[in-house]
Amino acid sequence: MKLKDKVGNYIKLEISGNKILSGILIDIGSDLWVIYNGNDFLYIPIIHIQNWKFLRLDEIDDIITLSDEQSPIFNHNEEISLRKTLTAAKGIFTEIYVTSKQSLHGYIISIMNNYFVFYSPIYKTMFISLNHLKWLIPYTNSQRPYGLSNANLPVNPSNITFARSFEVQIDKLIGDLIVFNIGENENVIGKVQGVKNNFVELITAKEDPVYLNLHHIKTVHMT
Repeated sequence: MKLKDKVGNYIKLEISGNKILSGILIDIGSDLWVIYNGNDFLYIPIIHIQNWKFLRLDEIDDIITLSDEQSPIFNHNEEISLRKTLTAAKGIFTEIYVTSKQSLHGYIISIMNNYFVFYSPIYKTMFISLNHLKWLIPYTNSQRPYGLSNANLPVNPSNITFARSFEVQIDKLIGDLIVFNIGENENVIGKVQGVKNNFVELITAKEDPVYLNLHHIKTVHMT
């Protein structure tokens, strides 16, 4: 079975974190699938697709009508990929899902080797591991995060220089107060003391050292 031949069919996917997504399969790339759920175009890295199946008519809850509106980063002329999609999405308001049972809203500033820089009106400048991005949803042209005006969404929100790799970027933050993984628990908030052997040493509020595995760090932002 050629999956490309199944574009236009209803599909149901389970994503890492026990998330269920369903909609019409729009496109398939080397490391990325796109589905349309009736409201949004979801760009889903293949690495996080746990399982999937095409739906029978009696399994479809809501019939989706494909309108003439297309995703602002959709391109018929070339095969999609995660890196091409992130590059096309730079500066476009987007929703991304990474961790902590909540989505992040803002826009991509820069794409590095194994992470990208994201600006959120709530969390400000963030570093997002490419390995942990579950999906990306581009806003339509008329939407703004939280109803904010362009004046509240700076074009150049950070003077920070970005390292090429996620690991080196975290190493540059030694001595700074940092929140990892959107603060999902108290052990991911503190001062970066050092990075060694794929572990980050973090000093918590009560001055207890905690060691975090770099491979399980999904997001980074400064307090």
